[in-house]
Amino acid sequence: MTDAESGRMTRILNGLPAAARELLLETGWGSLQHAYGSGEDIAVSLCSLVDEDPEVRSEALAALDTGVLHQGSLYTVTAPAALFVAAILDHPIGLAEHEGHFPWDDGPPRSLRAALLVWLGQVAESAAYGEDPARDRTDWLWEPRHETQGAHGPDELAALRTCRSIRPSLYDAVEPFLTSPDAHVREAALRAAVPLLLAPKLTNRVPRAAPLLRARLGPVAGRRERASVARALGVWGMDTSDLLADSDPAVRVCAALGPAQVDRPRALAVLLDALRAPQTTDGWFPKPLPGLDGWFRFTVLRSALALAETFEEAAQVAVAIVAAGGTSVTDHERGPILLRAFAGGYDPTHPLSPAQRDLLRAFVDNDEATGGIAGNVLWFRAAGLPENREGIAALL
Repeated sequence: MTDAESGRMTRILNGLPAAARELLLETGWGSLQHAYGSGEDIAVSLCSLVDEDPEVRSEALAALDTGVLHQGSLYTVTAPAALFVAAILDHPIGLAEHEGHFPWDDGPPRSLRAALLVWLGQVAESAAYGEDPARDRTDWLWEPRHETQGAHGPDELAALRTCRSIRPSLYDAVEPFLTSPDAHVREAALRAAVPLLLAPKLTNRVPRAAPLLRARLGPVAGRRERASVARALGVWGMDTSDLLADSDPAVRVCAALGPAQVDRPRALAVLLDALRAPQTTDGWFPKPLPGLDGWFRFTVLRSALALAETFEEAAQVAVAIVAAGGTSVTDHERGPILLRAFAGGYDPTHPLSPAQRDLLRAFVDNDEATGGIAGNVLWFRAAGLPENREGIAALL
């Protein structure tokens, strides 16, 4: 630690909340690891989060993204760093705005508080991954290769367990900001709350959180916030049947995403209607909703395929997506459709159903344009199907 860094820490420590100060001083940072080695330098970065200099704060936030949670990976330093971040959420400097540190952070300036809440949400998402494989499969990021990745090493397992164990403390810090007067802070808090309340030990908090969110469903709130609330309620297993009749189609779709649905047929119909006009559906949210990435139609499709009791219920729309050729994305559209059509794998002792035959015909007819068979063998292998155009054509 340089003299300048030591002086900065001494100056900042006195203004920290007691919980944050104790955590900073009592944690053996040098015994922990981040993406680039020893965590002994993280204490300075954490202190710098509340520095008066906006450039120093921006660099400290960058350290969280690149070292403490590198590309979503958890390290032994991640949990104590997350607890420190939670302890400073209500620090006065949280109201200060900052700009992104990296070239790709091209959004408008946001408050430090919103940025820290977003980061806590990313930690929570990483901690929740793998707890519920069925839930993970409906995530648009899931691919067959995820099934074959190696097991976690000892340090990774320790980091994962610790990050999961601190989720009640993180949620206690996040919940007050679900009703913040700042719309950006509310959105960031919701992004963190959604994966946190998926934790088995936190499901009893959902009935208290749900009314806080439903209060934001009034006509004054905009499409983005109302849709985010509808999605959160559905993810937590709350009944969103009333929102399936909302005047806003985006809210209706988010209410239908599930996973729990009392009115399954109506929810499925809402999702399939949205997939018939994918450009319109994608246009609802140019910036992805909290906790989602990529085009919105990817999430809608995964949810529709999960909600359909048989592939035939979604076959007309699914085949049309594959037949569209160049507008269809393999890992997030064609692949998931293929696995749903052949749930449990292709069985050569049973004839293809009409819907399965139509789907494979669409793959064959569009293969030269999309490379959807030979270029994406993992999906076909996972479905138990031949891995080339000739082999698929021979089944028809």
